[in-house]
Amino acid sequence: MAEKMLQFVRLQQRQPDKRDASERRADWGEVYQAFAADAASQQASRCSQCGVPFCQVHCPLNNNIPDWLKLTAEGRLEEAYEVAAGTNTFPEICGRVCPQDRLCEGNCVIEKGFDSVTIGAVEKYITDTAWEKGWIKPPMPVRERQQSVGIVGAGPAGMAAAERLRTMGYQVTIYDRHDRAGGLMIYGIPNFKLEKDIVVRRWKQYVMGGIQFRLNTTIGRDVTLGELRQRHDALLVATGVYKARDIDNAGAGLPGVVAALDYLIASNRKGLGDDVPDFESGALNAEGKHVVVVGGGDTAMDCVRTAVRQGAASVTCLYRRDKANMPGSMREVKNAEEEGVRFEWLAAPEAFFGEGKVEGVRAQRMHLGLPDATGRQQVEPIAGAHFNLRADLVIKALGFDPEDLPAAFGEPELTVTRWGTLKIDYRTMMTALPGVFAAGDIVRGASLVVWGIRDGRDVAEQIHQFIQARGAAPAMAAE
Repeated sequence: MAEKMLQFVRLQQRQPDKRDASERRADWGEVYQAFAADAASQQASRCSQCGVPFCQVHCPLNNNIPDWLKLTAEGRLEEAYEVAAGTNTFPEICGRVCPQDRLCEGNCVIEKGFDSVTIGAVEKYITDTAWEKGWIKPPMPVRERQQSVGIVGAGPAGMAAAERLRTMGYQVTIYDRHDRAGGLMIYGIPNFKLEKDIVVRRWKQYVMGGIQFRLNTTIGRDVTLGELRQRHDALLVATGVYKARDIDNAGAGLPGVVAALDYLIASNRKGLGDDVPDFESGALNAEGKHVVVVGGGDTAMDCVRTAVRQGAASVTCLYRRDKANMPGSMREVKNAEEEGVRFEWLAAPEAFFGEGKVEGVRAQRMHLGLPDATGRQQVEPIAGAHFNLRADLVIKALGFDPEDLPAAFGEPELTVTRWGTLKIDYRTMMTALPGVFAAGDIVRGASLVVWGIRDGRDVAEQIHQFIQARGAAPAMAAE
Protein backbone atom coordinates (compact mmCIF):
# COMPACT_ATOMS: atom_id res chain seq x y z
CA MET A 1 0.00 0.00 0.00
CA ALA A 2 1.28 3.46 -0.84
CA GLU A 3 2.38 5.48 2.19
CA LYS A 4 1.86 8.89 0.58
CA MET A 5 1.05 10.61 -2.67
CA LEU A 6 3.34 12.50 -5.10
CA GLN A 7 5.26 9.32 -5.80
CA PHE A 8 5.83 10.33 -9.44
CA VAL A 9 9.34 11.46 -8.43
CA ARG A 10 10.13 7.89 -7.34
CA LEU A 11 7.88 5.62 -9.41
CA GLN A 12 7.78 5.47 -13.19
CA GLN A 13 4.51 5.31 -15.10
CA ARG A 14 3.46 1.76 -15.76
CA GLN A 15 0.38 0.60 -17.61
CA PRO A 16 -1.06 -2.86 -16.93
CA ASP A 17 0.83 -5.55 -18.81
CA LYS A 18 0.09 -5.36 -22.51
CA ARG A 19 -0.57 -8.53 -24.45
CA ASP A 20 1.85 -9.19 -27.29
CA ALA A 21 0.60 -8.05 -30.69
CA SER A 22 1.01 -11.52 -32.21
CA GLU A 23 -1.20 -12.95 -29.47
CA ARG A 24 -3.94 -10.35 -29.59
CA ARG A 25 -4.16 -10.41 -33.39
CA ALA A 26 -5.52 -13.93 -33.04
CA ASP A 27 -8.39 -13.22 -30.66
CA TRP A 28 -10.85 -10.57 -29.52
CA GLY A 29 -9.62 -10.17 -25.95
CA GLU A 30 -8.78 -6.77 -24.47
CA VAL A 31 -5.29 -5.41 -25.07
CA TYR A 32 -4.29 -4.86 -21.46
CA GLN A 33 -4.23 -7.35 -18.61
CA ALA A 34 -5.86 -6.44 -15.29
CA PHE A 35 -3.87 -4.40 -12.78
CA ALA A 36 -2.60 -6.24 -9.73
CA ALA A 37 -3.73 -4.57 -6.48
CA ASP A 38 -0.24 -3.42 -5.47
CA ALA A 39 0.50 -2.07 -8.93
CA ALA A 40 -2.78 -0.11 -9.05
CA SER A 41 -2.09 1.34 -5.60
CA GLN A 42 1.43 2.37 -6.58
CA GLN A 43 0.36 3.94 -9.87
CA ALA A 44 -2.44 5.86 -8.13
CA SER A 45 0.11 7.17 -5.60
CA ARG A 46 1.95 8.96 -8.44
CA CYS A 47 -0.83 11.59 -8.43
CA SER A 48 0.46 15.00 -7.37
CA GLN A 49 -2.88 16.02 -5.79
CA CYS A 50 -2.45 19.39 -7.48
CA GLY A 51 -4.50 22.40 -6.43
CA VAL A 52 -6.05 22.81 -9.88
CA PRO A 53 -6.56 19.27 -11.21
CA PHE A 54 -6.47 19.65 -14.97
CA CYS A 55 -7.36 15.97 -15.34
CA GLN A 56 -10.73 16.79 -13.75
CA VAL A 57 -11.13 20.04 -15.67
CA HIS A 58 -10.64 18.27 -19.01
CA CYS A 59 -12.92 15.34 -18.19
CA PRO A 60 -16.39 15.89 -19.70
CA LEU A 61 -17.89 14.46 -16.50
CA ASN A 62 -15.61 16.47 -14.21
CA ASN A 63 -14.76 13.25 -12.42
CA ASN A 64 -13.16 13.69 -9.01
CA ILE A 65 -10.04 11.95 -10.25
CA PRO A 66 -7.51 13.07 -7.59
CA ASP A 67 -9.90 11.94 -4.84
CA TRP A 68 -10.39 8.40 -6.11
CA LEU A 69 -6.71 8.08 -6.95
CA LYS A 70 -5.83 8.93 -3.35
CA LEU A 71 -8.40 6.48 -2.01
CA THR A 72 -7.01 3.77 -4.30
CA ALA A 73 -3.47 4.49 -3.14
CA GLU A 74 -4.70 4.04 0.44
CA GLY A 75 -6.44 0.76 -0.38
CA ARG A 76 -9.93 2.22 0.23
CA LEU A 77 -11.41 0.82 -2.94
CA GLU A 78 -15.09 0.78 -2.01
CA GLU A 79 -14.91 4.49 -1.19
CA ALA A 80 -12.95 5.06 -4.40
CA TYR A 81 -15.75 3.44 -6.38
CA GLU A 82 -18.40 5.52 -4.62
CA VAL A 83 -16.54 8.70 -5.57
CA ALA A 84 -16.07 7.54 -9.17
CA ALA A 85 -19.72 6.52 -9.51
CA GLY A 86 -20.86 9.83 -8.03
CA THR A 87 -20.14 11.56 -11.33
CA ASN A 88 -19.89 8.70 -13.84
CA THR A 89 -22.68 6.26 -14.66
CA PHE A 90 -20.34 3.81 -16.44
CA PRO A 91 -16.80 4.16 -15.03
CA GLU A 92 -15.91 0.62 -16.11
CA ILE A 93 -16.73 1.58 -19.71
CA CYS A 94 -14.99 4.95 -19.67
CA GLY A 95 -11.89 3.30 -18.21
CA ARG A 96 -11.80 1.13 -21.33
CA VAL A 97 -12.93 3.32 -24.24
CA CYS A 98 -12.24 6.94 -23.29
CA PRO A 99 -9.32 8.52 -25.18
CA GLN A 100 -7.49 9.35 -21.96
CA ASP A 101 -4.47 10.53 -23.93
CA ARG A 102 -6.63 13.40 -25.26
CA LEU A 103 -8.58 14.07 -22.05
CA CYS A 104 -7.55 13.39 -18.44
CA GLU A 105 -4.12 11.82 -18.91
CA GLY A 106 -3.20 14.20 -21.70
CA ASN A 107 -3.72 17.11 -19.31
CA CYS A 108 -2.12 15.55 -16.22
CA VAL A 109 0.11 18.12 -14.48
CA ILE A 110 3.05 15.71 -14.17
CA GLU A 111 2.86 14.72 -17.86
CA LYS A 112 5.72 17.06 -18.74
CA GLY A 113 8.82 15.25 -17.58
CA PHE A 114 7.37 12.39 -15.54
CA ASP A 115 4.62 10.82 -17.70
CA SER A 116 0.99 11.06 -16.66
CA VAL A 117 -0.80 9.02 -14.02
CA THR A 118 -2.44 5.93 -15.57
CA ILE A 119 -5.91 7.27 -14.80
CA GLY A 120 -7.90 5.09 -17.19
CA ALA A 121 -6.32 1.84 -16.03
CA VAL A 122 -6.89 2.71 -12.36
CA GLU A 123 -10.52 3.66 -13.09
CA LYS A 124 -11.03 0.29 -14.79
CA TYR A 125 -9.38 -1.51 -11.84
CA ILE A 126 -11.56 0.25 -9.26
CA THR A 127 -14.81 -0.58 -11.03
CA ASP A 128 -13.90 -4.15 -11.97
CA THR A 129 -13.08 -4.72 -8.32
CA ALA A 130 -16.42 -3.18 -7.31
CA TRP A 131 -18.28 -5.60 -9.59
CA GLU A 132 -16.25 -8.55 -8.31
CA LYS A 133 -16.97 -7.62 -4.68
CA GLY A 134 -20.68 -7.00 -5.26
CA TRP A 135 -20.56 -3.32 -4.31
CA ILE A 136 -22.53 -2.20 -7.37
CA LYS A 137 -26.28 -2.36 -6.89
CA PRO A 138 -29.28 -1.81 -9.19
CA PRO A 139 -30.60 1.78 -9.32
CA MET A 140 -33.32 1.52 -6.67
CA PRO A 141 -35.12 4.67 -5.45
CA VAL A 142 -35.86 5.46 -1.83
CA ARG A 143 -39.42 6.32 -2.79
CA GLU A 144 -41.36 5.65 -5.98
CA ARG A 145 -42.93 8.40 -8.07
CA GLN A 146 -46.05 7.91 -10.15
CA GLN A 147 -44.81 9.89 -13.15
CA SER A 148 -43.16 8.06 -16.02
CA VAL A 149 -40.47 9.02 -18.51
CA GLY A 150 -40.00 7.44 -21.93
CA ILE A 151 -36.54 7.33 -23.46
CA VAL A 152 -35.92 6.69 -27.15
CA GLY A 153 -32.49 5.13 -27.52
CA ALA A 154 -30.62 2.67 -25.30
CA GLY A 155 -27.14 4.09 -25.88
CA PRO A 156 -24.87 5.91 -23.41
CA ALA A 157 -27.03 9.06 -23.13
CA GLY A 158 -30.33 7.19 -22.82
CA MET A 159 -28.97 4.67 -20.33
CA ALA A 160 -27.29 7.36 -18.20
CA ALA A 161 -30.50 9.40 -18.09
CA ALA A 162 -32.53 6.30 -17.22
CA GLU A 163 -30.26 5.49 -14.27
CA ARG A 164 -30.53 9.01 -12.83
CA LEU A 165 -34.29 9.22 -13.31
CA ARG A 166 -34.89 5.78 -11.85
CA THR A 167 -32.82 6.67 -8.79
CA MET A 168 -35.09 9.69 -8.35
CA GLY A 169 -38.06 7.31 -8.32
CA TYR A 170 -39.54 7.81 -11.80
CA GLN A 171 -41.04 4.96 -13.82
CA VAL A 172 -38.68 4.67 -16.78
CA THR A 173 -39.16 2.86 -20.09
CA ILE A 174 -36.45 2.73 -22.76
CA TYR A 175 -37.41 2.12 -26.40
CA ASP A 176 -34.79 0.97 -28.91
CA ARG A 177 -34.98 -0.38 -32.45
CA HIS A 178 -32.22 -2.94 -31.84
CA ASP A 179 -32.59 -6.25 -30.04
CA ARG A 180 -30.06 -5.42 -27.31
CA ALA A 181 -29.51 -2.41 -25.09
CA GLY A 182 -26.27 -0.45 -25.28
CA GLY A 183 -26.35 1.23 -28.68
CA LEU A 184 -22.89 1.60 -30.18
CA MET A 185 -21.38 0.20 -26.97
CA ILE A 186 -22.82 -3.15 -28.07
CA TYR A 187 -22.80 -2.92 -31.86
CA GLY A 188 -20.19 -0.31 -32.75
CA ILE A 189 -17.22 -0.82 -30.40
CA PRO A 190 -15.23 -4.04 -30.96
CA ASN A 191 -14.63 -6.56 -28.18
CA PHE A 192 -10.91 -5.86 -27.95
CA LYS A 193 -11.82 -2.42 -26.61
CA LEU A 194 -15.04 -3.25 -24.78
CA GLU A 195 -16.11 -6.82 -24.13
CA LYS A 196 -19.86 -7.12 -24.46
CA ASP A 197 -20.54 -8.72 -21.10
CA ILE A 198 -19.40 -5.42 -19.55
CA VAL A 199 -22.37 -3.68 -21.19
CA VAL A 200 -24.82 -6.55 -20.73
CA ARG A 201 -24.33 -6.71 -16.96
CA ARG A 202 -25.30 -3.02 -16.66
CA TRP A 203 -28.35 -3.67 -18.81
CA LYS A 204 -29.37 -6.60 -16.61
CA GLN A 205 -28.80 -4.51 -13.50
CA TYR A 206 -31.10 -1.80 -14.83
CA VAL A 207 -33.80 -4.37 -15.44
CA MET A 208 -33.39 -5.51 -11.82
CA GLY A 209 -33.75 -1.88 -10.76
CA GLY A 210 -37.15 -1.59 -12.44
CA ILE A 211 -36.21 0.11 -15.71
CA GLN A 212 -38.29 -1.36 -18.52
CA PHE A 213 -36.89 -2.01 -21.99
CA ARG A 214 -38.98 -2.17 -25.15
CA LEU A 215 -36.50 -3.48 -27.70
CA ASN A 216 -37.09 -4.15 -31.41
CA THR A 217 -39.30 -1.05 -31.33
CA THR A 218 -38.95 1.53 -34.09
CA ILE A 219 -40.52 4.92 -33.41
CA GLY A 220 -42.70 5.93 -36.34
CA ARG A 221 -43.38 2.32 -37.31
CA ASP A 222 -44.25 0.32 -34.19
CA VAL A 223 -45.37 3.29 -32.12
CA THR A 224 -45.65 6.99 -32.89
CA LEU A 225 -43.96 9.77 -31.01
CA GLY A 226 -47.40 11.19 -30.32
CA GLU A 227 -48.45 7.97 -28.63
CA LEU A 228 -45.35 8.04 -26.47
CA ARG A 229 -46.07 11.64 -25.47
CA GLN A 230 -49.50 10.55 -24.35
CA ARG A 231 -48.08 7.56 -22.50
CA HIS A 232 -45.39 9.38 -20.51
CA ASP A 233 -45.07 12.59 -18.51
CA ALA A 234 -41.85 13.45 -20.37
CA LEU A 235 -39.94 12.01 -23.28
CA LEU A 236 -36.22 11.94 -24.07
CA VAL A 237 -34.85 11.43 -27.59
CA ALA A 238 -31.35 9.97 -27.39
CA THR A 239 -31.09 8.04 -30.64
CA GLY A 240 -27.49 8.86 -31.48
CA VAL A 241 -26.35 9.36 -35.08
CA TYR A 242 -26.12 6.37 -37.40
CA LYS A 243 -26.21 7.78 -40.94
CA ALA A 244 -22.82 7.18 -42.52
CA ARG A 245 -21.18 10.05 -44.37
CA ASP A 246 -20.66 8.99 -47.93
CA ILE A 247 -18.08 9.69 -50.58
CA ASP A 248 -18.94 10.60 -54.16
CA ASN A 249 -15.76 9.39 -55.84
CA ALA A 250 -15.99 7.31 -58.99
CA GLY A 251 -16.66 3.67 -58.22
CA ALA A 252 -18.05 4.36 -54.74
CA GLY A 253 -21.04 2.15 -55.57
CA LEU A 254 -19.00 -0.93 -56.44
CA PRO A 255 -19.66 -4.09 -54.40
CA GLY A 256 -17.02 -4.30 -51.71
CA VAL A 257 -17.13 -0.60 -50.83
CA VAL A 258 -18.98 -0.59 -47.51
CA ALA A 259 -19.85 1.72 -44.63
CA ALA A 260 -17.87 1.38 -41.40
CA LEU A 261 -20.88 0.92 -39.13
CA ASP A 262 -22.36 -1.84 -41.34
CA TYR A 263 -19.01 -3.61 -41.13
CA LEU A 264 -18.62 -3.19 -37.35
CA ILE A 265 -22.21 -4.18 -36.57
CA ALA A 266 -21.82 -7.36 -38.64
CA SER A 267 -18.62 -8.25 -36.79
CA ASN A 268 -20.09 -7.57 -33.36
CA ARG A 269 -23.28 -9.48 -34.13
CA LYS A 270 -21.21 -12.44 -35.28
CA GLY A 271 -19.28 -12.28 -32.02
CA LEU A 272 -22.55 -12.24 -30.09
CA GLY A 273 -23.63 -15.44 -31.83
CA ASP A 274 -26.16 -13.95 -34.24
CA ASP A 275 -26.84 -15.22 -37.74
CA VAL A 276 -25.28 -12.58 -40.03
CA PRO A 277 -25.80 -13.45 -43.72
CA ASP A 278 -23.63 -10.60 -45.03
CA PHE A 279 -20.77 -11.82 -42.87
CA GLU A 280 -21.17 -15.42 -43.95
CA SER A 281 -21.27 -14.40 -47.61
CA GLY A 282 -18.03 -12.49 -47.22
CA ALA A 283 -19.56 -9.12 -48.03
CA LEU A 284 -18.75 -7.81 -44.54
CA ASN A 285 -15.92 -10.17 -43.66
CA ALA A 286 -12.25 -9.23 -44.17
CA GLU A 287 -10.86 -12.77 -44.03
CA GLY A 288 -8.21 -13.29 -46.69
CA LYS A 289 -8.82 -9.87 -48.26
CA HIS A 290 -6.72 -6.81 -48.92
CA VAL A 291 -8.53 -4.14 -46.90
CA VAL A 292 -8.34 -0.36 -47.23
CA VAL A 293 -10.00 1.79 -44.57
CA VAL A 294 -10.63 5.43 -45.48
CA GLY A 295 -10.61 7.77 -42.48
CA GLY A 296 -8.57 8.74 -39.45
CA GLY A 297 -10.86 8.72 -36.43
CA ASP A 298 -11.54 6.17 -33.71
CA THR A 299 -14.05 4.37 -35.95
CA ALA A 300 -11.35 3.90 -38.57
CA MET A 301 -9.06 2.42 -35.91
CA ASP A 302 -11.84 0.05 -34.84
CA CYS A 303 -12.21 -1.06 -38.46
CA VAL A 304 -8.53 -1.66 -39.20
CA ARG A 305 -8.02 -3.62 -35.99
CA THR A 306 -11.18 -5.65 -36.58
CA ALA A 307 -9.96 -6.53 -40.08
CA VAL A 308 -6.65 -7.74 -38.63
CA ARG A 309 -8.49 -10.09 -36.26
CA GLN A 310 -10.70 -11.41 -39.06
CA GLY A 311 -7.59 -12.58 -40.87
CA ALA A 312 -7.20 -9.97 -43.61
CA ALA A 313 -4.32 -10.50 -46.04
CA SER A 314 -3.32 -6.83 -45.56
CA VAL A 315 -4.82 -3.76 -43.90
CA THR A 316 -4.10 -0.19 -44.94
CA CYS A 317 -5.47 3.02 -43.43
CA LEU A 318 -5.77 5.87 -45.91
CA TYR A 319 -5.89 9.31 -44.24
CA ARG A 320 -5.69 12.69 -45.91
CA ARG A 321 -3.80 14.42 -43.10
CA ASP A 322 -0.62 13.48 -41.25
CA LYS A 323 -0.28 11.49 -38.05
CA ALA A 324 -0.05 14.58 -35.84
CA ASN A 325 -3.42 15.82 -37.14
CA MET A 326 -5.23 12.52 -36.83
CA PRO A 327 -8.45 12.90 -34.78
CA GLY A 328 -8.29 9.36 -33.39
CA SER A 329 -6.55 8.32 -30.18
CA MET A 330 -2.77 8.03 -30.60
CA ARG A 331 -2.90 5.03 -28.29
CA GLU A 332 -5.19 3.29 -30.77
CA VAL A 333 -2.90 4.22 -33.67
CA LYS A 334 0.07 2.71 -31.83
CA ASN A 335 -1.87 -0.48 -31.13
CA ALA A 336 -2.86 -0.72 -34.79
CA GLU A 337 0.73 -0.22 -35.94
CA GLU A 338 1.90 -2.97 -33.56
CA GLU A 339 -0.73 -5.30 -35.00
CA GLY A 340 0.54 -4.81 -38.55
CA VAL A 341 -1.69 -2.08 -39.97
CA ARG A 342 -0.03 0.03 -42.66
CA PHE A 343 -0.77 3.77 -42.66
CA GLU A 344 -0.74 5.93 -45.78
CA TRP A 345 -0.60 9.46 -44.38
CA LEU A 346 -1.43 12.55 -46.45
CA ALA A 347 -3.36 10.48 -48.97
CA ALA A 348 -6.98 10.66 -50.07
CA PRO A 349 -9.05 8.35 -52.27
CA GLU A 350 -9.68 9.66 -55.77
CA ALA A 351 -11.54 6.68 -57.23
CA PHE A 352 -12.37 3.03 -56.69
CA PHE A 353 -11.94 0.63 -59.56
CA GLY A 354 -12.69 -2.97 -60.46
CA GLU A 355 -14.67 -5.24 -62.76
CA GLY A 356 -17.98 -6.09 -61.08
CA LYS A 357 -16.50 -5.50 -57.61
CA VAL A 358 -13.86 -3.30 -56.06
CA GLU A 359 -10.29 -4.33 -56.84
CA GLY A 360 -8.35 -1.25 -55.90
CA VAL A 361 -8.20 2.37 -54.80
CA ARG A 362 -6.66 5.18 -56.79
CA ALA A 363 -5.29 7.65 -54.24
CA GLN A 364 -3.97 11.20 -54.39
CA ARG A 365 -1.02 12.47 -52.38
CA MET A 366 -1.86 15.55 -50.29
CA HIS A 367 -0.03 18.23 -48.35
CA LEU A 368 -1.03 20.56 -45.55
CA GLY A 369 -1.51 24.16 -46.63
CA LEU A 370 -2.52 27.35 -44.86
CA PRO A 371 -4.81 27.27 -41.83
CA ASP A 372 -8.53 27.80 -42.36
CA ALA A 373 -10.85 29.93 -40.19
CA THR A 374 -10.68 27.33 -37.39
CA GLY A 375 -6.90 27.37 -37.34
CA ARG A 376 -6.56 23.89 -38.79
CA GLN A 377 -4.33 23.49 -41.84
CA GLN A 378 -6.20 22.93 -45.08
CA VAL A 379 -5.52 19.83 -47.14
CA GLU A 380 -4.43 20.38 -50.73
CA PRO A 381 -3.64 17.83 -53.48
CA ILE A 382 -0.17 17.45 -54.94
CA ALA A 383 -0.48 17.66 -58.71
CA GLY A 384 0.39 14.45 -60.50
CA ALA A 385 1.04 12.50 -57.31
CA HIS A 386 -1.20 9.46 -57.69
CA PHE A 387 -0.81 5.85 -56.63
CA ASN A 388 -2.90 2.69 -56.52
CA LEU A 389 -3.67 0.36 -53.64
CA ARG A 390 -4.93 -3.18 -54.03
CA ALA A 391 -8.28 -3.60 -52.26
CA ASP A 392 -10.85 -6.39 -52.11
CA LEU A 393 -12.73 -4.56 -49.37
CA VAL A 394 -12.92 -0.79 -48.85
CA ILE A 395 -14.40 0.51 -45.60
CA LYS A 396 -15.60 4.10 -45.47
CA ALA A 397 -15.00 5.48 -41.95
CA LEU A 398 -15.78 9.12 -42.65
CA GLY A 399 -18.00 9.89 -39.68
CA PHE A 400 -21.73 9.93 -39.03
CA ASP A 401 -24.61 12.33 -39.55
CA PRO A 402 -28.09 12.39 -37.99
CA GLU A 403 -30.96 10.62 -39.62
CA ASP A 404 -34.00 12.69 -40.59
CA LEU A 405 -35.86 12.23 -37.31
CA PRO A 406 -38.79 14.58 -38.05
CA ALA A 407 -39.59 12.45 -41.10
CA ALA A 408 -38.87 9.13 -39.39
CA PHE A 409 -40.99 10.05 -36.36
CA GLY A 410 -43.70 11.75 -38.41
CA GLU A 411 -43.24 14.92 -36.32
CA PRO A 412 -42.49 17.93 -38.56
CA GLU A 413 -42.59 20.20 -35.50
CA LEU A 414 -39.47 18.49 -34.18
CA THR A 415 -37.06 21.12 -35.52
CA VAL A 416 -33.45 20.51 -36.48
CA THR A 417 -30.30 22.56 -36.96
CA ARG A 418 -28.58 23.10 -40.30
CA TRP A 419 -26.48 20.00 -39.48
CA GLY A 420 -29.61 17.88 -39.00
CA THR A 421 -29.17 17.51 -35.25
CA LEU A 422 -32.18 18.15 -33.02
CA LYS A 423 -32.58 21.76 -31.99
CA ILE A 424 -32.98 22.28 -28.26
CA ASP A 425 -33.11 25.08 -25.73
CA TYR A 426 -29.70 24.59 -24.15
CA ARG A 427 -30.88 25.87 -20.78
CA THR A 428 -33.61 23.23 -20.49
CA MET A 429 -32.48 20.67 -23.13
CA MET A 430 -36.06 20.63 -24.42
CA THR A 431 -36.91 20.42 -28.12
CA ALA A 432 -39.57 22.49 -29.87
CA LEU A 433 -42.14 19.95 -28.63
CA PRO A 434 -43.17 20.64 -25.01
CA GLY A 435 -42.09 17.85 -22.71
CA VAL A 436 -39.83 16.26 -25.34
CA PHE A 437 -36.12 16.52 -24.51
CA ALA A 438 -33.05 15.49 -26.47
CA ALA A 439 -29.48 14.65 -25.50
CA GLY A 440 -26.32 12.95 -26.69
CA ASP A 441 -25.05 12.66 -30.25
CA ILE A 442 -28.44 13.54 -31.76
CA VAL A 443 -27.86 17.02 -30.33
CA ARG A 444 -24.08 17.50 -30.37
CA GLY A 445 -23.23 15.31 -33.37
CA ALA A 446 -21.07 12.19 -33.36
CA SER A 447 -18.96 12.28 -30.23
CA LEU A 448 -17.53 10.22 -27.38
CA VAL A 449 -19.27 7.83 -25.01
CA VAL A 450 -18.23 10.04 -22.10
CA TRP A 451 -20.04 13.05 -23.59
CA GLY A 452 -23.16 10.92 -24.04
CA ILE A 453 -23.02 10.02 -20.35
CA ARG A 454 -22.59 13.67 -19.39
CA ASP A 455 -25.54 14.74 -21.54
CA GLY A 456 -27.71 11.92 -20.18
CA ARG A 457 -27.04 12.89 -16.58
CA ASP A 458 -27.66 16.58 -17.34
CA VAL A 459 -30.93 16.01 -19.16
CA ALA A 460 -32.22 13.81 -16.34
CA GLU A 461 -32.00 16.82 -14.02
CA GLN A 462 -33.85 18.99 -16.53
CA ILE A 463 -36.60 16.39 -16.97
CA HIS A 464 -36.97 16.17 -13.18
CA GLN A 465 -37.33 19.95 -12.90
CA PHE A 466 -39.87 20.00 -15.75
CA ILE A 467 -42.07 17.31 -14.19
CA GLN A 468 -41.89 18.85 -10.74
CA ALA A 469 -42.79 22.29 -12.11
CA ARG A 470 -45.96 20.79 -13.63
CA GLY A 471 -47.06 19.67 -10.17
CA ALA A 472 -45.70 16.58 -8.50
CA ALA A 473 -48.01 13.69 -7.84
CA PRO A 474 -47.67 12.15 -4.38
CA ALA A 475 -44.79 9.73 -4.06
CA MET A 476 -45.41 6.04 -3.49
CA ALA A 477 -43.57 4.15 -0.79
CA ALA A 478 -41.13 1.69 -2.33
CA GLU A 479 -42.01 -1.90 -1.63
